[in-house]
Amino acid sequence: MAHQENLVKIAQEGFALVEEFYSRSRRPERLPHENPVQKTYPVWRSFAAPKTIDTYQAAKKYGGIVVLDGRRKYRIASTVLVLILCSALVSCHAAGGRAGRAVGTTFNVLSYGAKPGKQQESTQAFVKAWKAACDFDREATILIPPGVYKLGETIFQGPCKSRIPITVLLQGTLQAVSDISAYPDKGWISFDEVDGLILTGGGTIDGKGQDVWKYDDCKTNPSCVHLAASIYMTKVKNAKVKSINLINSMGFHMHITHSNLVRFHSLKVTSEDGPNTDGMHISKSNTVSVSRSVFRTGDDCISIGQGANNVTINKVTCGPGHGISVGSLGKLANELDVQGLIVKNCTLKGTTNGLRIKTYPASGPSKASGMLFQDIIMEKVKNPIIIDQNYGSKSTKVFFYTINTMNKSQNISIHSERKFSVKICSRPE
Repeated sequence: MAHQENLVKIAQEGFALVEEFYSRSRRPERLPHENPVQKTYPVWRSFAAPKTIDTYQAAKKYGGIVVLDGRRKYRIASTVLVLILCSALVSCHAAGGRAGRAVGTTFNVLSYGAKPGKQQESTQAFVKAWKAACDFDREATILIPPGVYKLGETIFQGPCKSRIPITVLLQGTLQAVSDISAYPDKGWISFDEVDGLILTGGGTIDGKGQDVWKYDDCKTNPSCVHLAASIYMTKVKNAKVKSINLINSMGFHMHITHSNLVRFHSLKVTSEDGPNTDGMHISKSNTVSVSRSVFRTGDDCISIGQGANNVTINKVTCGPGHGISVGSLGKLANELDVQGLIVKNCTLKGTTNGLRIKTYPASGPSKASGMLFQDIIMEKVKNPIIIDQNYGSKSTKVFFYTINTMNKSQNISIHSERKFSVKICSRPE
């Protein structure tokens, strides 16, 4: 697509040509009191000088519509051609906004005090920009221009006034403060009680996890507190996250909980070998989809927790990492069931595990059911399929977590590094 300045320039020339055509060829108009028989020279009505406006102004002022004088019978073809060109440029500009540019009223974080650069923190500026957009009752875009913005805990709080989703257009890089005391809650960038959200723009969310992974003691401490997730969504509805890069989260890259109708598309998630850096963890949520995304993580690419219903994972590439997991489940009392999981058209390369279901022993009476694994390719996967009902414990207690027999696996291609591709661990010896 042509640069916006070029489109504006072409449109200006087009509209100017229309104005020139009408100004040059318009017949003189006589004043009402004028007698054409007695006057030798016609009296010309005074017209204001033609005014040229750019395509954005034209679209905003006229809605992209130009009305012609229907009485003009000649040279209309040339005029129509020019107007079609101008209208097309207006349409291109508007469509370009939908495809990755600001739409509606723009709330630029720079206008609220954000300072690009690796030293100065911009947390409050981002919160102020969000509040202004959230309080706006029409279409709004929060613009984060190119540059590096350092942020501590940032909470985008709803509900918001407009029924139109707020667009967060991330063109720059968000970089986390490396002081874990700055994150008292579960998330670094949190969306809370937001109904209607679009997060896009091709930018990057950098959790700087390599600076804090040394503080994660969950392998040795059962009561550990997980480090903050890069994106934490709770009570979010009607949201779409697309064309975003996430790197080196402190904890989970994305944690979705108590949410409904959330779609993830065209994500790239990358981390070094950090502990508990799941690409995405979904729990207590309904109708969540992940598609056409790439996960290279230090833990599960995607993990499904308790209470996750109607989750679809489609055309996802995973590896390195620990694969795609259901669980762990049953660690806490009275956990919610997992129902309706579809994993299809996915590729796992060089992962520790492929498809895994993991539950704790002696868990409450819960159930994982309605799961479909279809059209899966695994290459150099150490443990392609695992059902582990003794996860995380050496207990000899009985097992209550039920894995429904209605679950299905279809067309799974496995190229494993080990002799046995399927491992089922149930009652311990």
